[in-house]
Amino acid sequence: MSVRVYVEGGGDYKHNDTATACRRGYRELFEKLSLPARRFSVHAGGSRRQTFRDFGKAVRQQTGDFVMLLVDSEGPVVAPGAWAHLRVRDGWQPPAGVIEDQAHLMVQCMEAWFLADREALTEFYGPEFLAGSLPGQPNVEQIPKRSLLPKLKHASKQTPKGPYHKTQHGFALLALINPQRVREASPHARRLFDVLIHQATL
Repeated sequence: MSVRVYVEGGGDYKHNDTATACRRGYRELFEKLSLPARRFSVHAGGSRRQTFRDFGKAVRQQTGDFVMLLVDSEGPVVAPGAWAHLRVRDGWQPPAGVIEDQAHLMVQCMEAWFLADREALTEFYGPEFLAGSLPGQPNVEQIPKRSLLPKLKHASKQTPKGPYHKTQHGFALLALINPQRVREASPHARRLFDVLIHQATL
């Protein structure tokens, strides 16, 4: 079965360089899961709300593809299950016929995945990167978004690339990190990867 993943990010315009970098970053990360290259595609939705709208439109097209939504949780997960969290936080109702495996969360934001692979961060930023200043929580989902981003910027501010910037650095880091390390540090990422592998190999 072909899988279509609608991801939050890429800016307001779906055909700009940021959207291209967003799609490439997620695609290169997912390729490391040994997914068949022609069995999945990544779609950068821009804003959180627009990504949900694009996902719903793709579901209604009924192409036979397995359509998935991937957005930040934007904080601690407040209800069991991705759709329950999205109903509480955003007021979103899943489109008719959609199942639980079609919604996924980056907890508490995309950048949490980077902290699962500090070697990749150091490789990207260089020896000036202050990896030791990052939170030591082994479950990256427990790191509050409000503190994670400032700490990531602090750790990288003295590097040649400068402080962390989502569009300039984030998608390149996605392509670089090891999904196995992310799987071990993030239960929601593990669920996402397992569903992707299952659906893309049916």
